[in-house]
Amino acid sequence: MNVVYEIMDIDLVYLWVDGSDVEWVAKHDACIGKTVNKSTVNCKGRYADNGELKYSLRSIEMYAPWVHRIFIVTDSQKPKWLNMSNPKIQLVDHKEIMPAESLPCFNSSLIEHFIHRIPGLSEYFLFGNDDTLINRPVSPEFFFADDGLPIIRLNHSRLRNFYLRFKKLFFGVSFKNYVQIVDNAAKLVKKKYGVYYGCRPHHNIDAYLKSDYSRIEQVFKDEIEPTLGNHVRSDNDIHRSLIAFSVMSEKRGHPVYVNSKTSFRFHIQNKKHYELLEKCNPVLFCMNDSEYATDDDRKKVKEFLDRRFPRKSEFEN
Repeated sequence: MNVVYEIMDIDLVYLWVDGSDVEWVAKHDACIGKTVNKSTVNCKGRYADNGELKYSLRSIEMYAPWVHRIFIVTDSQKPKWLNMSNPKIQLVDHKEIMPAESLPCFNSSLIEHFIHRIPGLSEYFLFGNDDTLINRPVSPEFFFADDGLPIIRLNHSRLRNFYLRFKKLFFGVSFKNYVQIVDNAAKLVKKKYGVYYGCRPHHNIDAYLKSDYSRIEQVFKDEIEPTLGNHVRSDNDIHRSLIAFSVMSEKRGHPVYVNSKTSFRFHIQNKKHYELLEKCNPVLFCMNDSEYATDDDRKKVKEFLDRRFPRKSEFEN
């Protein structure tokens, strides 16, 4: 029998925020100022709730019913539609897992460093933002190999990385925040383990061992400490790919490169992606909101997801 089946419960962790909540908005604006339309770190798209979590949970019920417990990490918020009497669901407030100096926190890159602290989280767990969904049936083996180690999904990005570095070196074009913080993680792993990983995370649901996550966070504790006051995304943040790259260096994970049929990153402002999604029929997809999206784009997301996952799940009232 597969070792994963013998020993597991596999939990799932989400980050979720409702950026339209009046109390949350007041807290946000008092701490870091109002959102800015074209900001890569503090735009509406970073906090907009397009209903994705509801549909992601529907996708879990349809295609991964073996998930044991589901933890939703949030800032004193609760989805109105969420069935809190469901024994699989538990809300986790930022205050339960994050240091006081980091609160309030509007920086998902920082929050992700503390998810291993969730009380009761199983050794085997998956992590996804609320805009990540499963599109076809999956088994635990899709996320964990026969030896129980996580499968680490990555994008090929060597040419892209070369192009971005060329622009930075010769034209002074800085990396965007996401590229920069992944690079920060890769450089720390290079310093510690002697290997630089120029690939990118696949921007979708990832698998982890809690013991590895906790241990690696401790290994890099001194490097993470200067970021604890980053209430909004900052260029010295360290992306959670720190965990994946470290695990790869230690031969405690199985790297796999994705394609559009396994993991599809859907940019919601790109109308052609609707057609591509249908054509590729990926196992996983992510409805990525950003500074480029409009409210019309967000409306289309809700309409699309309601057609794709029309049936209420056990996680809804």
